[in-house]
Amino acid sequence: MIGTDAIRTAVQMALVSLASYLIAFYSTSLFHAASAGLGGLWSASSGVVVLQATQRETWSAASLQLLGTAIGSIISAGYLAVLPFSPFGMAGSMFATVLLCHAVAIPGHARLAAINVIVIMVTASLHPTLNPFQNAALRFGESCIGAAIAVLAVLLWPKEPPKPA
Repeated sequence: MIGTDAIRTAVQMALVSLASYLIAFYSTSLFHAASAGLGGLWSASSGVVVLQATQRETWSAASLQLLGTAIGSIISAGYLAVLPFSPFGMAGSMFATVLLCHAVAIPGHARLAAINVIVIMVTASLHPTLNPFQNAALRFGESCIGAAIAVLAVLLWPKEPPKPA
């Protein structure tokens, strides 16, 4: 049987995905229209990953998502500033990203950081004239949009009732 929690979760996920996609798509279009669809996809994916059952879990997921995304963005931009996209370069950047996530004590979010590397690298392969730093900044911004929409969703429609003051 589908209960009210399942319906709330489904509605939240659908709204987070929709809002994240649209905001990122139109925001990215202002800077690099050719990658706006990918930007909307990345933002919606980030929002779904960050959206958790409780406010506390969502805040935690958002902060770790953004830190992991920042690490993946920096490493990807650094690589692409020196060398063009290659599958081996992508793998090497993912390796460095995962190690850095472990070094800064967020090993659980190394996967998300590595996914960010994939998104940036694949975007670079599809749009080789896109500046690597602009590419990384756009992908980081899109992740921020998705995370912010997820946080907003649980603040406006929390699962747990508000605690009395």
